[in-house]
Amino acid sequence: MKSSSSLVTTSTAVFSFLILYLANITAKHRHSTTTNHHHHHRHESTASNPRLQQAYIALQAWKLVIYSDPFNTTSDWTGPSVCDYTGIYCAPFPNDTDIQTVAGIDLNHADIAGFLPDELGLLSDLALLHINSNRFCGILPLTLSNLTLLFELDLSNNRFVGPFPSVVMSLPSLKFLDLRFNEFEGALPPALFNKSLDAIFINNNRLTSVIPSNLGSSTASVVVFANNNLGGCLPPSIANFANTMEELLLINTNISGCLPLEVGYLYKLKVLDVSSNKLVGEIPYSIAGLAQLEQLNLGHNMMSGVVPLGVCELPNLANFTFSYNYFFEEEGICANLTSVGIVSDDRRNCLPDRPLQRSKKECDPVLEHPVDCFELPCGHDSDSDAGKRN
Repeated sequence: MKSSSSLVTTSTAVFSFLILYLANITAKHRHSTTTNHHHHHRHESTASNPRLQQAYIALQAWKLVIYSDPFNTTSDWTGPSVCDYTGIYCAPFPNDTDIQTVAGIDLNHADIAGFLPDELGLLSDLALLHINSNRFCGILPLTLSNLTLLFELDLSNNRFVGPFPSVVMSLPSLKFLDLRFNEFEGALPPALFNKSLDAIFINNNRLTSVIPSNLGSSTASVVVFANNNLGGCLPPSIANFANTMEELLLINTNISGCLPLEVGYLYKLKVLDVSSNKLVGEIPYSIAGLAQLEQLNLGHNMMSGVVPLGVCELPNLANFTFSYNYFFEEEGICANLTSVGIVSDDRRNCLPDRPLQRSKKECDPVLEHPVDCFELPCGHDSDSDAGKRN
């Protein structure tokens, strides 16, 4: 276990890298997505210290397994002066500011095809690795566990495959994880939610199994699971996110059961989107306590009952969608949210005297057999009736 002094050193190092990285971003010419490629000024000297020599080995190994580089992003990855390479950002080494080291890599939107070689583990001082919107494929090398200062990892919109990459769980400084739009598959590891991450983006993969019961053990402010096949219920442990959670998006994740009343404990929540799932039962009245909530989307589920006035009167609510459910009553202003400047959609429910509602034939079975969320076992989605309603 690390001592408190070593944790402070790591934190200082990471933030030092981030500040210098952002300064470099604004100072250096960035790669543009045109064929007119700008080359940095070249230094002819050899790598000036062992850290840059290690970086040179890693980046040359990476260049060898790049099969397509349509914008010539890596065309200047030649010679030992790695700090002049496009997309490579150097900063002083925290423990000796006279020594330069590679602190950040940003190859976003370069449309590069290739994979990640084991040698990337030599970049042990890396604080940021951003390679979104490329065509990198294969599995992540386990040597990435050497990147103990890595603060941000963005691998989104690539073609990575295999099970959820366990190597990310071994990155002690990681705060921002973005694995969106890849082809990771299989179970979502509970250990992910034992990490002190600020943001977790894992949407649009092929992840299965249920949402882990320790979901709320993380300290994230943004969690996006959308477009996976996780299933099961949203666990009551979601309440443990109360002090940090601001955005929770579970769109099209195959979750079922009732929306737990513990969602109403997330007092910092601004965005809640659980649309296109198999949720049943009523809207938990606890949501009426989410004073910061701006967007609420319950659409395309099998929820029923009353749309409560307390939710419609939330002070910051700007968009409330509950279409394609089985609600049969809107309390008070809920029936006319546009009059108070709230964008809303109540189509395809069972609301009397409202346009574009479901037929009596669709609505009657739900009205006759309402779901009791206090008795409904987690994971039961009433498929025998409700599963065919949409």
